[in-house]
Amino acid sequence: MRHVTPDRVPVMCQLALGHYFLHAGQTPSDVWFDSETFVRVLAEFQQRYGFDGFLINLPGRPPDWRCYLADRAKTAEGERLTWQSGLVTEVPPDNNPHTFTADRGPLPRADYNALNPDDSALLRLAGYVWNTWHAPSLWDIPPTADLADPNQYPDWFTLGLRITRSACPDASVHAEVFSPFTHLMELFGYQNGLMALIDVPEMCHRLLSRFSAMVVAQVRCWWPAAPDAILISSAFAGGGFISRTMYREFVVPYERQVVGAIREFGLPSYVHTCGAIGDRLDLMAETEVDGIDTLDPPPLGTVDLARAKAEFGRRFFFKGNLDAVNEMLRADDATFERAVRQRLEIGMPGSGYILSSACSVAPHVRPDRLCRMVELAERYGRY
Repeated sequence: MRHVTPDRVPVMCQLALGHYFLHAGQTPSDVWFDSETFVRVLAEFQQRYGFDGFLINLPGRPPDWRCYLADRAKTAEGERLTWQSGLVTEVPPDNNPHTFTADRGPLPRADYNALNPDDSALLRLAGYVWNTWHAPSLWDIPPTADLADPNQYPDWFTLGLRITRSACPDASVHAEVFSPFTHLMELFGYQNGLMALIDVPEMCHRLLSRFSAMVVAQVRCWWPAAPDAILISSAFAGGGFISRTMYREFVVPYERQVVGAIREFGLPSYVHTCGAIGDRLDLMAETEVDGIDTLDPPPLGTVDLARAKAEFGRRFFFKGNLDAVNEMLRADDATFERAVRQRLEIGMPGSGYILSSACSVAPHVRPDRLCRMVELAERYGRY
């Protein structure tokens, strides 16, 4: 990550939560909602597959989260958790849980036509309070709290990382925050979020500034728990979603603020953006981030690793580029191994490459295939 030549190319895939649900032998809702279970599973899979590190891609949970439940039942589709608030979380066996209203309707989103961007309770509506914490009753910060203040976050916010640091001292353990742009999209919903960029751009800038301060506060929360790097999840900022012009206006200045906060602590930063980013690597460089994750190749994205390495290989470290669907999930063994060796040949010269799936490893990717990635890196990725 710092362009220091290692003994071999590191291997570190982000696994879809559904992969853990299928293969961990744990109840999926416990993996999702219980910090101790979650990080124990992450550490187990890191060791099982031989990865050099792993990403903690959920925030901590309150240890007493079960006290918020009114009912918990198995269903034909997995599990159903009913909260005392009346909300319902459906937990499938191979995919992320989803929370609904009591009548199975979608959770509310903000209306930008009737929104006061200075409302002190606004940040509680940010989508990743809904979609990552999933049950707002778990979020015990008062509505009037200033989420730009690190002291307002509960101690359990960093619980998973703190447990992991003591349990996995030799692994590279990364924390995650969400891009201000992602929070903006989640606030309104993605269709209305895109319309807001066009209809009320000044309001969007005011909100992005507030979200940036909130994300910076979360970076400051993570730091005392000693992550080895921090990932900025900015999944929906690729060319299939917004143009270069919009990326420069609504993403670059705000992610730069987050990167600056990460850099204050001397930590490497990298950004996860899915899909078509081959046309905006130069703009991503303007955020001053250290590395780029996913690098989806065609047909999922637009990144040619050889070209990206030639043009930006000294500017960034790269992580990914293995097509998680066509080269990992659906491919035969020969095609899969050929793809892995090709990425090693392209990525390893000059260091600065982490062998990984482009996006998350799909739930149904065979576990032995992930072990084989490390075996191939041991054999063909030596410096």
